[in-house]
Amino acid sequence: MARRPQPRHITLGGREAVALTMEEYEQLIASRRQIGGQSARVRVLAQQAKRTEQLLNELDSLVAKDADADSLRRSLADLVRRHRDLGS
Repeated sequence: MARRPQPRHITLGGREAVALTMEEYEQLIASRRQIGGQSARVRVLAQQAKRTEQLLNELDSLVAKDADADSLRRSLADLVRRHRDLGS
């Protein structure tokens, strides 16, 4: 297993800092952009999961009620339509 190179520590204006080459700096910036894009995708997926969980809870409540088949069908269709509209 290859060891990662240790950063070069310097003191600048009395403060400790790390020196990067331009290539290392560009790689760091590219990594930050990738992480930003990934965290945005994770946020969207988390919202979708939360909406799906809410839909399942509401479906469970509807099915648990005593209702005739036609009433249940209408209620399910309304619930699914409402959740689709929220996701848009």
